[in-house]
Amino acid sequence: MDNGGLPVLDRRIAGCRACPRLVEWREEVARTKRAAFADWTYWGRPVPGFGPPDARLLILGLAPAAHGGNRTGRMFTGDRSGDVLYRALYDVGLASQPTAVRADDGLELYGVRITSPVHCAPPANKPTPAERDTCRAWLVRELELLRPTLRAVVVLGAFGWQAALPAFTGAGWTVPRPRPAFAHGAQVTLGAPDGPDLSLFGCFHVSQRNTFTGRLTPEMLREVLRTAAGTGGLRTR
Repeated sequence: MDNGGLPVLDRRIAGCRACPRLVEWREEVARTKRAAFADWTYWGRPVPGFGPPDARLLILGLAPAAHGGNRTGRMFTGDRSGDVLYRALYDVGLASQPTAVRADDGLELYGVRITSPVHCAPPANKPTPAERDTCRAWLVRELELLRPTLRAVVVLGAFGWQAALPAFTGAGWTVPRPRPAFAHGAQVTLGAPDGPDLSLFGCFHVSQRNTFTGRLTPEMLREVLRTAAGTGGLRTR
């Protein structure tokens, strides 16, 4: 993996073609489009992380949505899950605006970066274990680059939790054994032999299935974000 900073890493991620199934799917979606977005030029590539390089809080999702991040080129931008996440970030004072429509809409995040363990939109929103493992090196490098300032991580969903734990180990933190199980509201401290600890928080994913059924409410999401941000040294409202 290269030793450049986050902009270099982001460019390398966007050019990745390591997983044939994901390459075929993301490009097919970009060609056929959805009728509502017929006038869009889809991104159709891996979606890099989004947010400042000195973030104190990282939010980890699952993978880009076919007609969300795969269309716009920015994490959680242009889909219903992003609508919920960015509204909550804005409500607690961590985003400059409550909506994320396109990559050039002026949205800024304050002390927060958003990424995912899989950077390509997968069929049926389900990456394979092999695809998850192939993509892990990107997350390890991103964590290494964020490590000087990163103090807290919110992981959205059980898949992201399981995918992220080996990446934290790869980036130099110590994951407790037995591995901590995912749960909404779970809090785990990852030690580091040569630096500050990292606080890990579990949160139900902001999927439509969870938000439409009330399994994850806006207040539940705001509560996790406020707790994690405070642990990371960020001010919220």
